[in-house]
Amino acid sequence: MWRRSVVYRFSSRISVSSSLPNPRLIPWSRELCAVNSFSQPPVSTESTAKLGITGVRSDANRVFATATAAATATATTGEISSRVAALAGLGHHYARCYWELSKAKLSMLVVATSGTGYILGTGNAAISFPGLCYTCAGTMMIAASANSLNQIFEISNDSKMKRTMLRPLPSGRISVPHAVAWATIAGASGACLLASKTNMLAAGLASANLVLYAFVYTPLKQLHPINTWVGAVVGAIPPLLGWAAASGQISYNSMILPAALYFWQIPHFMALAHLCRNDYAAGGYKMLSLFDPSGKRIAAVALRNCFYMIPLGFIAYDWGLTSSWFCLESTLLTLAIAATAFSFYRDRTMHKARKMFHASLLFLPVFMSGLLLHRVSNDNQQQLVEEAGLTNSVSGEVKTQRRKKRVAQPPVAYASAAPFPFLPAPSFYSP
Repeated sequence: MWRRSVVYRFSSRISVSSSLPNPRLIPWSRELCAVNSFSQPPVSTESTAKLGITGVRSDANRVFATATAAATATATTGEISSRVAALAGLGHHYARCYWELSKAKLSMLVVATSGTGYILGTGNAAISFPGLCYTCAGTMMIAASANSLNQIFEISNDSKMKRTMLRPLPSGRISVPHAVAWATIAGASGACLLASKTNMLAAGLASANLVLYAFVYTPLKQLHPINTWVGAVVGAIPPLLGWAAASGQISYNSMILPAALYFWQIPHFMALAHLCRNDYAAGGYKMLSLFDPSGKRIAAVALRNCFYMIPLGFIAYDWGLTSSWFCLESTLLTLAIAATAFSFYRDRTMHKARKMFHASLLFLPVFMSGLLLHRVSNDNQQQLVEEAGLTNSVSGEVKTQRRKKRVAQPPVAYASAAPFPFLPAPSFYSP
């Protein structure tokens, strides 16, 4: 009896004290205190005396284990989510750097000219959409590689210009070895894609254009104003690349769109050079605008090249590439951009230069759309030739003499109408 009463009183004290949130008796979390404060179902005195201590400790251990597992699961989930967020941020960062290194908007314009050349080069054959996609993808990779190499070589120059100092390399957002690896992989992949899916002629033109842009045009920008004309040649090659990818050869007709691009780039670049005159001077680029303080010379060059584009619509019709409607549309379009160039020639202000620049941006897509809309297939050309044939009846038999298709004259024959303006070295003097 004495033992049983002692045990009873001791167990009852422990059971009462265990129901209080005493930190000395229950050194766990607040959740454990809250759990211990819950009402328990009534138990007998004997069972309390036998199991009071063990029951409290088992409940506390169970709650502690549950809280620990929940905290571990929460920590693991938070760590995984933080890692995923970090990887997503890193991917976005490098995607942004690759986008800016590639000058994606300019590269997409190059792809558009290459795709137009591909469609024109198909002639009367059905357009191969896989071939068109391979050509555009390969051109995009080559253009991205060339633009990336251009920025790699011009890090110090870009860091001095307001409009380029925030590019990935001058701002330090990407390292030079990383950019070199990106340019190498993009260029090699583009050349291999064109060689395997189109033909070696297209791959050769793309590779030559990359070398011309990155290793000839880029250093010339710091040496001589002739770089603008070399850059115009670079911009004229992509439609020729597309034509070669579609037909596997180069003909006189394939030179019409490249010639238009070559002439178009001169007023486009002259307007840009006039607008960014101070930036080019700070970057150390030898543009013609820096040696023409009045702007009269670059305005005359821009106006002259606008007039050089007028005969292209008639040549496209004469060589059987387009219908006669394209002559009218091309002439009106060229006269419109020539009007803005003439306005800039008369009043050489920033406003007039910007107006000519915007007109040049509108000219190219409209011109290429006209070529695609009014292009004539080889079947239609043959039908026109047959309808124009002369018929004579001899001895009751009708003999048809088909007029042979006029042989296309080389571009040299039209030199009096549209000479290629490779200007001599300009005379330099400080502005």
